[in-house]
Order: sequence, then C-alpha cells, then structure tokens
Amino acid sequence: MELADTLRNFLENGEDWERKLTSIKGVTILKLPQTKSRPASLAIEINPVTDKGTPMKKKGVMIMGFSELEAFRKIFSNEKVEALITTMEDIIPTKKSGKPGQEEVLEI
Repeated sequence: MELADTLRNFLENGEDWERKLTSIKGVTILKLPQTKSRPASLAIEINPVTDKGTPMKKKGVMIMGFSELEAFRKIFSNEKVEALITTMEDIIPTKKSGKPGQEEVLEI
C-alpha cells in the first residue's frame, strides 16, 4: 500500500487522537478530531526518543503543514537559539545524584 493510501485510510478510519508509529524514530502520525472550523486532519508529532527508546517528553511538537516545518527549521538552526540554550545549561544547576528519597537541601 502506498504512503498516501495508508495515510488516507488512517484519516478516514483511525480513532480521534490515535497515534500511528512510523519507521522514523521519534516521529508519529496523530489523527486530530474534526472541529467546528475544520475537518478531521493529520499531524506529525515529533518527540525524540532516548537510548532506551522511550519518548523524551510527555508530549511532542505537532506539525500540521510544510510552512510550520519550515518555521521550526529556521528556529532550530538559529545560532542565537543555540547560544541561548548553551547559556541556560551553564546557569541551571545540575541535579546531584544523591541517595533515593534524600532531598537536596538549599544552603542559606
């Protein structure tokens, strides 16, 4: 079955909010329900996976069209975004691995 046929079938017969796995790690297809202003549609959900294969985030980023994809590409490739995240990582304290159940104490 062709990709277009598979997606058309999923759009017509899939359950609302159902996710369909793809062969691309971290990419699923999500069926969005019909609303008052638009018919049911499909979106790509991007949620990178860890080395263990589990999603990095509870919810991924939904992309519903090529223009959205291009907008995200511009943001992700922006050098200022890279500088911002690097600076954030520098100032955010890393969690120390303590004993389970042991709460980190803020020294005042």
